[in-house]
Amino acid sequence: MYHIGCCGFQVSRQKYFKEFQLVEIQNTFYKLPWLETAVKWREQAPVDFEYTMKAWQGITHLTSSPTYRRVKLNIKEANKNHYGHFQPTDEVFKSWGDTLKIARALTAKVIILQCPPSFKENGQNLHNLDKFFQHIQKGGFHLALELRADWQSDTIMSICRQYDLIHCVDPFKEECLYGQFRYYRLHGSPPGDKMYRYRYQIEDFKCLNKIISEDLEQISKIYCLFNNFTMWDDARAFKKWIN
Repeated sequence: MYHIGCCGFQVSRQKYFKEFQLVEIQNTFYKLPWLETAVKWREQAPVDFEYTMKAWQGITHLTSSPTYRRVKLNIKEANKNHYGHFQPTDEVFKSWGDTLKIARALTAKVIILQCPPSFKENGQNLHNLDKFFQHIQKGGFHLALELRADWQSDTIMSICRQYDLIHCVDPFKEECLYGQFRYYRLHGSPPGDKMYRYRYQIEDFKCLNKIISEDLEQISKIYCLFNNFTMWDDARAFKKWIN
């Protein structure tokens, strides 16, 4: 009914596999691994273990984003403006194709498209989204769209309905507006710089459980991924609390 895990391995994979049956791979956002590496990750995991993954940032983030500084990427100067914000360029579409290859190797079911706060609702970005989703092949994957700027609810619902996307949110901050299931990413409760440093408390678990219980009256599947600095401890604590 609902699946709990972390956004990344904070502990060894073998220790993690003993505790959870789900993980979201975040490293794929910064730099896609070699295909052989993704195959190895799949082989190391139990058969019933589920991977989800973030799409590579070349699709969603402009190359001026500080997220590119974390990795060494060989991007030609002349092509730098062709990446990010879902632009209908060869570079963005290739980025999607490369993302699909890794998702297939992981046998992932969900790919998360996390947008930067700079990706605001305007005519150009709406045009880019339409062109992107009209062009790509989903490859049998569920796509979860995480918008981190203020978009109108009607716009979000229209986009997600038209292209059958999951509206990905932090349930403490925003309501999921569309999707055949829920994909929640918990970034830490308070806003601001201390957000990821926040450690979830029992009162938070009660609130989250209430949200999940109400969701389960309408849908049958919920992903709940912790993405704060203490995600390993918090995910384990929440799992123990609801059991």
